[in-house]
Amino acid sequence: MTVRIALIAPAMNAALREARFDDDGPVEPVRADPPRLAPGVRVVSSPSGRCRQTAEALGLTEAAPVAALAGCAMGRWRGRSLDELTAEEPESVAAWLSDPDAAPHGGESLRALRTRVAGWLDTLEAGTVWAVAEPDVIRAAVVHTLGAPDATFWRLDVRPLATVHLSGRNGRWNLRLGEGMAGTTTDG
Repeated sequence: MTVRIALIAPAMNAALREARFDDDGPVEPVRADPPRLAPGVRVVSSPSGRCRQTAEALGLTEAAPVAALAGCAMGRWRGRSLDELTAEEPESVAAWLSDPDAAPHGGESLRALRTRVAGWLDTLEAGTVWAVAEPDVIRAAVVHTLGAPDATFWRLDVRPLATVHLSGRNGRWNLRLGEGMAGTTTDG
């Protein structure tokens, strides 16, 4: 049986606007028509505040938090900007950007994030799932779906409220492009 997943990125917040690692600040206002979900659709979200707030703003109030959809744990870099860190710790940032096993911030490596997200995808039961998930989780899911090299992670841009559709089962996934959440906008 097939699993169909709609991965929805969270709305804009100050951390994203300022190119900082998320510090769980509030999202900016969202204007959206509530989606019409077919019976039996499972709705989940990252446990982060911005994903839960986005789900609520989209009318997905029954979204259950899923630990596997948490953004990459950024350790002591949380809330800091990449520009600031590059000035203070250029070698650490360079290692993090080039080595998927590096975790100079004391948090989670990108390979660990990808493995965690892949494990979640590959154990989903048949049916349809809507998930409001962190942008890095969506990138990891796409890299896994395509069987792409780890460096592909950095080549994917996930905009606020973007929707990525996946379908598949048992480790074999397809990416469907060209659909979004009609009628959804953010201020800013």
